[in-house]
Amino acid sequence: MATANIISATLTLIASLLLTGCFGNDEEDWNGKNISGLMPELEFDLINSQGKSVSGDDYSGRVRMLFFGFTSCPDVCPTALQKLNQVTSGLDPELQDEVLTLFVSVDPKRDTPERLAKYVDFFGDNIVGLTGKEPQLRELAKRYRTTFGYDEPDADGNYAVSHSSAIYVFDREGNPRLLMRPDLSGEEIRHDLAALIQEDA
Repeated sequence: MATANIISATLTLIASLLLTGCFGNDEEDWNGKNISGLMPELEFDLINSQGKSVSGDDYSGRVRMLFFGFTSCPDVCPTALQKLNQVTSGLDPELQDEVLTLFVSVDPKRDTPERLAKYVDFFGDNIVGLTGKEPQLRELAKRYRTTFGYDEPDADGNYAVSHSSAIYVFDREGNPRLLMRPDLSGEEIRHDLAALIQEDA
């Protein structure tokens, strides 16, 4: 039931964005969906994988990709993070440090800062692990028109977590710019990131 709700919420988000029409005079040929003005700026109060309290302002100055998931995710999360790492690594060397991936775990019960640190470190240097208390995570998910849910635990206490697969892209100032679908290729995402970096430089 939780998985169906997540899929429904994601489809509703994408459908609503597709129905919004034009976005002014933005002439860039984006591969991702242009969400300028349709989402709030990047803002949160969470803890990072070093156990320190951080906010969205702590990561300003770089183009940021926001992705919800959890470390026990069997497929969507590792596939997405591997792709995003390849995307960033494939940028020109002088541009690679201009992009940061913010991986927000919505499974705080299992994803301690230590566990998050090991997980994101496996996928590259420009990935930050974040989490918080469930109400904080619910508030952040709602802010970006999505949600997440927990399936019933099995006999061993293991459970799946349903979440959106969308990737939100914010510019250096934290303004929402693009929504990346999981079916976009690494080259398509890289094109958009390079354009954003050069636009803000």
